[in-house]
Amino acid sequence: MSLRPSEETHTQLVARIPQATGRPMAEWFQALEDGPSLLRQEERVDWLRTEHDLSHAYAQAIVHEHVKQKASRSFS
Repeated sequence: MSLRPSEETHTQLVARIPQATGRPMAEWFQALEDGPSLLRQEERVDWLRTEHDLSHAYAQAIVHEHVKQKASRSFS
C-alpha cells in the first residue's frame, strides 16, 4: 500500500520540482507521455526514479499531478 502525502504537501512538492530538478512540470509530463506505456502509477513512479534519477517524493508528485491534470482535462 502506498501512502499519499496530504494535498498541501503535494502542492508544496509540485511547486519545488522545477527548481529542484531544473525542468518545468510540462517537460516532466511530456517525459511521462513519451515514456513507456506503464499503466500503474507506482510503475510510472519507479520509471521516473530510475530513468531520471529523481527522489521517490518528486517522482510520485509528478505522476500524481499528471494524473490529476489529465482527469480535469477529460471533464472539461
